[in-house]
Amino acid sequence: MQKQRIHKASGSYRNFLRNSLLLALFLTASAALAQVKSSVDTTLIRIGEEIKYTIEVEADSTSLVLFPEGQSFSPLEVIESYKVDTSYTNAKIRLIKKYGLTQFDSGTYKLPSQRVMIDDRGFTTDSAIVEVRDVIVDTTQQKMFDIKPAFEVEAPSMDFTWLFYFLLPILILGAVAFVIFRRKKIKEERERQLPPYEEAMVALKQLDASEFLTQNKSKAYYSTLTEIVKRYLDREVDNTALESTSEEVIERLQLHKDSGNFDFDHITIQKLSEIFRRADLVKFAKMRQEIGQARADRSSIEEIINETQEALPEPTEEELLQNELYAQEQRRKRRFKRLLVGTVSGFVVLLVTTVVLGYSLGWNYLKDNVIGHPTKELVEGQWYKSEYGIPAVIMETPVVLKRQEVELPQEMVSQIKNNSFFVYGSMIDRFYIVVSTTQFSQPQEVNLEQAMESTLTNFEQQGATNLIVKQESFETDKGIKGLKSYGSFEPKDPSAKKGLKQNYELLVFGQQGALQQIIIAYNEDDRYGQELVERIITSIELEVQQGQQKTKNSQ
Repeated sequence: MQKQRIHKASGSYRNFLRNSLLLALFLTASAALAQVKSSVDTTLIRIGEEIKYTIEVEADSTSLVLFPEGQSFSPLEVIESYKVDTSYTNAKIRLIKKYGLTQFDSGTYKLPSQRVMIDDRGFTTDSAIVEVRDVIVDTTQQKMFDIKPAFEVEAPSMDFTWLFYFLLPILILGAVAFVIFRRKKIKEERERQLPPYEEAMVALKQLDASEFLTQNKSKAYYSTLTEIVKRYLDREVDNTALESTSEEVIERLQLHKDSGNFDFDHITIQKLSEIFRRADLVKFAKMRQEIGQARADRSSIEEIINETQEALPEPTEEELLQNELYAQEQRRKRRFKRLLVGTVSGFVVLLVTTVVLGYSLGWNYLKDNVIGHPTKELVEGQWYKSEYGIPAVIMETPVVLKRQEVELPQEMVSQIKNNSFFVYGSMIDRFYIVVSTTQFSQPQEVNLEQAMESTLTNFEQQGATNLIVKQESFETDKGIKGLKSYGSFEPKDPSAKKGLKQNYELLVFGQQGALQQIIIAYNEDDRYGQELVERIITSIELEVQQGQQKTKNSQ
């Protein structure tokens, strides 16, 4: 049956808490000693079917509880060990551990007692007898068919589009990272570079420590020796020396001497020319040079570098200042260039990655997984199974609901034995859950329609406007019947955008002497809200007083 109507009202959240139809107090009594119970869902199975074996422990919240593991269930086999369900009541903790057991041979088996350790004390569960039967196949009634011949199946075509979308951003990021790393390495090498003269002396010492001469590697020795002196001349005298031939270097040194730029000694240039000539013979004519001559050439190179260093004119203060200003300007330009290149590269990579992922995976998927979505995180996060109130509402939720105290009207105090009220969020939030339970002082039948009418009225008093109500009967997986109301409303919130709607579902269950209610609300445009609601409602279990439920529904 469905009803529709639109209500207009105002009120406060406190009035809703105060008047929400007999919503409920906290259970204060708890067991003083630890208790261990065990049960099986069946003692008769066919080969390979699963038996659910449950161990339930109630102990102090500070106790350490260890459940049995391994082969303690033999001759039955453990096919799955389920996670422990945990709930708290006052200072007590309630743990429920389930095992999936089976046996693949027919016969009668004894499920042995299991030992549960609580702190330093052991507790033993009851044993059970389980019968495993064969699966009977009636070949007189069941048709038998020949084995079908094998046939070839064409291999499915491989779509590598996703690989392109996946690798493209990685390749771009890798290229940018390589450029940045390379530039950083070059910069570090420049910063570590010694002055020309010191660099040449260090290089000569490293050449002395090498084993080129002892290993008859004259070519490597002379190549390194000539490179040392050319690098020094390149940095101090002529910036083309390193890339010039030996003859070209000598010619340019002679030109510098003739022009008066540097006061080179003619003998120095002559000695360098002879060393270059011997080096060329070793490198290109494969001529083997004696160790004594090689070491003498090394000493001559050091003398040439010293003489050249002395011949260099001292820089003036004006030149030093200009060099320093030039160096500062170059450093500033390099920093700005690196910053610009890094910023543009990062933006391009981010833009390309966003477009590729958005096109291939969808913009909503990209936004939910990169920026984040609050209710998506609730759906995919850890869920908790808990009991709320008396009689208990057992349900799974993405968060543990918090108890809120509710002050009942004075005239209702004598009629209610226990009531409790548990909440997550509020009506103006993206996601909102309320669980309430009420236990009356005297057994009485509950009119579910009247209870739902009162709750919807309080919904309006809380600030729900344009309330649309649809109503139908509801039944849990275990056959407990109730009443369900669902629809939409607009929360009264000045900070919310106009026209924002919330969907809601209200479940009411009544039994003799007790009332249980569940309210869930979420944004109408929330893609994950309905998934949250369905999972919560599917998990609902109710504690029923006196073994049966009594309701009065007036249709």
